[in-house]
Amino acid sequence: MADEGKLVVSLDVGTSRIEVVVAEQTHDGRLDVIGVGRQACRGIKRGVVVDIESTTRAIRRAVEEAELMAECEIRGVVASISGSHISSQNSHGMVPVREREVSTEDVMQVLEAARAVNLPADRHLLHALPQEYIIDHQDGIQSPEGMAGVRLEVRAHLVTCAESAVLNIGKCITRCGLQMEALVAQQLASAQAVLNPDEKELGVCLVDMGAGTTDIAVYTGGAVRYTGVIPVAGEQVTNDIAVTLRTPIKDAEELKLRHACALVSQVPDDQVIQVQGVGSQQEERTLLRRTLAEVVQPRYEELFTLVNDELVRQGFDGLLAGGVVLTGGAVQMEGVRELAEGVFDMPVRIGQPGETVGGLADMVQDASHAAAVGLLNWEEQQQKGPRRNAKSGWWEAFWKWFRGEL
Repeated sequence: MADEGKLVVSLDVGTSRIEVVVAEQTHDGRLDVIGVGRQACRGIKRGVVVDIESTTRAIRRAVEEAELMAECEIRGVVASISGSHISSQNSHGMVPVREREVSTEDVMQVLEAARAVNLPADRHLLHALPQEYIIDHQDGIQSPEGMAGVRLEVRAHLVTCAESAVLNIGKCITRCGLQMEALVAQQLASAQAVLNPDEKELGVCLVDMGAGTTDIAVYTGGAVRYTGVIPVAGEQVTNDIAVTLRTPIKDAEELKLRHACALVSQVPDDQVIQVQGVGSQQEERTLLRRTLAEVVQPRYEELFTLVNDELVRQGFDGLLAGGVVLTGGAVQMEGVRELAEGVFDMPVRIGQPGETVGGLADMVQDASHAAAVGLLNWEEQQQKGPRRNAKSGWWEAFWKWFRGEL
């Protein structure tokens, strides 16, 4: 039986799948995976809950599966959130240093000052992440506590999302008898699992391609500078295959997973595949595998071009010496990395999260599990710096609303 006091549980709320990963913290601080639960989900569209009942059932079943494997009872989870409603901006905060030496309270206050931005009533401030601190015009400071000074400033990255999306995810989790300990933007969770400090320092773009959305996070100088979402991802590729090859969606997804290639030039001329018909023509047809690649390649080129255009628009052209790191379920296809290198004109690698955990690491080894693994480390990383009470602000308001006190 695992020690419940040392358990960390992640809940990756994806468009096509709910994944729960249970990890146990060892004496040396390493996380060992001891349980995994996965369930298909039809209650989420492009990262947003559209069916409370269906999503709740999927979460409950994934939790039960993980509990059975880990031989434990899950009570709280660190969850992910994605969707095109997520946006970001950079902010600035300043406070006087009261005792001429920066204290933890000073750091917390300057972060609160950076958080004090005017948001519409339907928007929620998800993250306020410090990029660098400035003490009396001396910038580039990463850890200001204990330093002497009169004025403390911070440059911070703010990530916002739709308030309704937060409440709906929270409602699904609460209906399962669980507590949501933290809610993390999908791309930031994935970055936690697959990016290394050198890449973040040099400049790197993380591209997390899931089923419903493609989530972007850009790091330079060791800090996140931009987060964004493109509402085009793996589902669109599946739909293209289904429409062009006239095959059911389920069979199109199977073709994509088993036979698709993102580069036509990598497919031999004589390879053939079997394609299931639809409607009155349900018999299988034999097609060249190159035909499938000719459907897939344009969509991936379009997607990578959209990401590249966004990087240029945000001013990161030529600043990403660390290149691009691809992760997520939709990047597990032959030819994706090579195609991406041609579009971005910079080094590209596939981010694998399994190296950051132990135990049953082989169950979360490939790129589709990046967010679930990154969520395991999120709370530990946030506790290294000053953080607000987990029950304050919107979370306390949510619990009051759910209990009928508002």
